[in-house]
Amino acid sequence: MKALISVFSILLMTQFSFAQSGTDISKAEQEIIQLSKDKWQWMADKNVDKLEPLFHEKSKFVHMSGTWKKEEELEIIKSGSIWYKNAKVHDVAVEISGKTAIVWNRITLEAIVRGSEALNEFTVTEIYQKQGKDWKLLGLTFSSVRDTHVIKH
Repeated sequence: MKALISVFSILLMTQFSFAQSGTDISKAEQEIIQLSKDKWQWMADKNVDKLEPLFHEKSKFVHMSGTWKKEEELEIIKSGSIWYKNAKVHDVAVEISGKTAIVWNRITLEAIVRGSEALNEFTVTEIYQKQGKDWKLLGLTFSSVRDTHVIKH
């Protein structure tokens, strides 16, 4: 009986926390979270046609091995020099101030880097700016972290 009550209590608390978190996220935050999620899929699919308009002309990409600009990042993705096979997102935090949005994703990234498989834990910082009706990615930075890393919300 105690076990049944415990299970019911956990389910009730889980449902409450989901309901509560759903009301705390604005429409703009939901839009940015979805865009970030789509971006990870487009990177996995090597879909530079979707990524090209998303990346701002002066965007920068900071990786473990270097920093480069939009055209270099698109070529790396297209050629498969880095193939972002799967970004398993564990946590997302977003803050919007005016026309700027910052997204923090804690991910496990499965990738092929110059022909070798790589599995890494990262917190990825993405900076977006609203330009007209569209969000543009200004910067993306990979920070290597432990799998116990927690993003403060």
